[in-house]
Amino acid sequence: MAKKPIEARRKLVEFDAPTWHAVSLLLRESMKTFQELADEAFRDLLHKYKRPTDLKAALRESARSSTSPSAASRRRHPRGRR
Repeated sequence: MAKKPIEARRKLVEFDAPTWHAVSLLLRESMKTFQELADEAFRDLLHKYKRPTDLKAALRESARSSTSPSAASRRRHPRGRR
């Protein structure tokens, strides 16, 4: 089960009837809550687009990109001043 975040955000989402029935069936079959399925779905979506899923991963990615040679060369040669 996902950890409860300190600061939670809420968003109202709307499903068409066939999608809602499919999700509802999955909820019953998997014995998970809607929140658990939503957390899993959004983690998978972020992973698909190679986006960090938590602060630790975001910091790791930020450190990796700031130490790459291309990022360093961009800092030394700002646009318009080459």
